Amino acid sequence: MRTRTALAVAAAAVVALTAGCASGGDTGGSGGTGGGTAAEPVSLKFLSLAWQKESIAANKEIVGEWNKANPNIKVEYVQGSWDNVNDQLVTSFEAGDPPDVIHDDSPALAGFASRGYLMDLTGKLPAELTSDIPKDAWDTVTFGDGKGGQGVYGVPFLRESQVIIANKKLLDAAKVRVPTPDAPWTWDEFADISKKLTKDGSYGVAWPLKSPVNRVLNLGLNFGGTFFQTDGTKSTVKVGPEEREVLQRIHDQLYKDKSADPSALGMGAADPLPGFYAGKYALLPAGVYLRQQVAEQAPDGFEWVTLPPLKGTSSNQGALSQTLSVSADSKHPDEAAKFIAYFLNSANQAKLAKGDWLLPTSVKAASDPSMTTKDNGWDVATASAQNLVVAPYLKVNGFDEWKSKVATPALQQYFANKTTLDQLATTLVDEGNKVLERYGK
Repeated sequence: MRTRTALAVAAAAVVALTAGCASGGDTGGSGGTGGGTAAEPVSLKFLSLAWQKESIAANKEIVGEWNKANPNIKVEYVQGSWDNVNDQLVTSFEAGDPPDVIHDDSPALAGFASRGYLMDLTGKLPAELTSDIPKDAWDTVTFGDGKGGQGVYGVPFLRESQVIIANKKLLDAAKVRVPTPDAPWTWDEFADISKKLTKDGSYGVAWPLKSPVNRVLNLGLNFGGTFFQTDGTKSTVKVGPEEREVLQRIHDQLYKDKSADPSALGMGAADPLPGFYAGKYALLPAGVYLRQQVAEQAPDGFEWVTLPPLKGTSSNQGALSQTLSVSADSKHPDEAAKFIAYFLNSANQAKLAKGDWLLPTSVKAASDPSMTTKDNGWDVATASAQNLVVAPYLKVNGFDEWKSKVATPALQQYFANKTTLDQLATTLVDEGNKVLERYGK
């Protein structure tokens, strides 16, 4: 996901997590399973990783509404940060005092589930919620339980797709076709248009690839590139013709067509925005959330438009999900699941998605007028959810180590034009399989 700030908030979250995250003893509360009377209140701690102002406000508003309607199940909002949250959670899990309800993202859940830290939510949620979220979203939170079975270890509620943010005046001046969700640009069109928009010291496109792995692997599915093949618990790296397509096309824009600015390679997602506003870049591939910064920070008179995902053999992209889970050590798991079902109903998902500028998993939420308005490209962003499929690397044991030790440096070298595509493929496969071998035993 995107880079988060607020390290001070993360430190505060550590204090909150280790202070004991389930109070109220063993009372059952409303709908509870403990030994107390039904009138005794239950207290739950909810660790939220919301970070944008609008998102934090939406989270707190929903918690407040819940507490007002459910006086016997009080939820305490705990502000966390994406920075090092999983290390903090491991500490609290091992100490036996984790939050009852945990906000995280789907890649983190596999390891937590296999170590018994999270409750299997199968059969714990109302049909109204489970049926409103598509199977491909549930697949992002379904993992092995470490005992040969599988379970559902979170409720997926927000997803991110990659779109293109474009300078509308430059597109109009070049008289290029503006794509729609039903008729997106192909990668070939994108390359031709990028060349056409490159002139007078400006570039057609900026590819910020400081952290290239997830972007490349998610876009690789445009051509059916999975980068991994898995047999049981054992995965191996695969870099064949399908996986090479996106790699080669981005490299060609940088060094063959010269329509992409090499100096943008070391940038994070938002770093090219000043150049984008100044007309240095006409097209900026980005996660849908970046629209918020453009909407709020673009200079007066700057016209921009959100363009749909590119198409190779398909427009498929790998998807991660933000999730809510219940700690296996929660003293009040039924109440925690009940809170999650309320927090993630369709009306609230629309509110949360709007606050975070992401895509709700709820089908009903996606049809909300706030999700389909043309303002700030919400219609195009929401339509892009139809192209999201499970990212294959979510199911790969050892992916995080492969990503940090092998793939990130190898891709950075390739996009810097310091190695060939063949050399990159050899490194990803040979060095990568050495890493994954340890996880498949």
